[in-house]
Amino acid sequence: MDLDLTEEQGLIQAMARKFAESELAPVAARLDRGEDKVADRALFLANLKQLADLGFMGLNVSADYGGSEAGVVAFSLAITEVARACASTAVTMSVTNMVGEVIQAIANEEQKQTYLPKLCSGEYPAGGFCLSEAGAGSDPAGMKTRAVKDGNDWVLNGSKMWISSAEYAGVFVVWAVTDADAPKGKGISCFLVEAGTPGLTIGKAEDKMGQHASATNMVIFEDCRIPQSALMGKLNDGFRIAVAELAGGRIGIGSLALGVGQAAMDYARQYCTEREQFGAPIASLQGPQWMLADAYTQLEASRLLLMSAACLKQQGKPFAKQASMAKLHATETANNVCYTAIQLLGGIGYTREVPLERYARDARVTSIYEGTSEIQRVIIARELLREIA
Repeated sequence: MDLDLTEEQGLIQAMARKFAESELAPVAARLDRGEDKVADRALFLANLKQLADLGFMGLNVSADYGGSEAGVVAFSLAITEVARACASTAVTMSVTNMVGEVIQAIANEEQKQTYLPKLCSGEYPAGGFCLSEAGAGSDPAGMKTRAVKDGNDWVLNGSKMWISSAEYAGVFVVWAVTDADAPKGKGISCFLVEAGTPGLTIGKAEDKMGQHASATNMVIFEDCRIPQSALMGKLNDGFRIAVAELAGGRIGIGSLALGVGQAAMDYARQYCTEREQFGAPIASLQGPQWMLADAYTQLEASRLLLMSAACLKQQGKPFAKQASMAKLHATETANNVCYTAIQLLGGIGYTREVPLERYARDARVTSIYEGTSEIQRVIIARELLREIA
């Protein structure tokens, strides 16, 4: 595998880094504190629009629909750079790209022409991916949300949990049971539901441990009537689509985790060269040196796993096992190295005077959403055993 970036990939990475450093990093701590919700929301949405203007909301979407057509590797690189500055912005960017990809993959031409340009241009600040429910997280096939045919319409009833960007999503990709008598996972279909549709309600934002600037809400459907044309893809074929798209989403969340982990260790590394104990910078001591070496080795392993998964997906090859490996390793590593970084700073690392406690809080959820670390291990083991069956 050629690890050298193409000229386009290098330019996208550099552009993402420049934007993150100039626009996101200076306001990330403020958005995390959320002391002025109205002003902070406006600032967050303005940053999302700038990302769209740069082409980052449709990185793997065809130019025919307003996308950048930059590919999966470029998507991973851009997410990592954005996450180094603001994980909340990165997760919104990742999910919106995922929504765009699922629409491009299975929607009909009219649906693509209607929704993809709005996502890519920022007319829709974000897209919503409505799969998880209170009783159907790691087991999404157990969902209870129903879609019942009524004349030429579908009527949705149920609720979805932990929906990123729900407050400002312009369109939701929604999974619902359309054949209650089918075997588990076989009678699920996929729908496009526009924000503001009667019967669709956005619940209050969750009070989370981290990633405070990114809204996470319940989405409730109460006799939500949508036209027959809202069905996306084949009837009762939605669960297969969800599984495939989650695999791609894991590259995004792994890349996000890598960015947060890199930011934490870069801060700690610089500190180690400046902080003196026993008459010398602590960077000259073997203990901190080994902590740095171990952390950066694991971060580099995460990067290589992510590049492997992204390259396979970009080439149209099977990538589910590699995506789960990358997500597992990158997210667990991010959690570990954020605490290593705090340890290297000592007491000051535990304060809000430095960004490490925010990085640690932001990293924690990466090993939970888009499939927990435990579920990734199940997927990896299943694929390993399938290879020898």
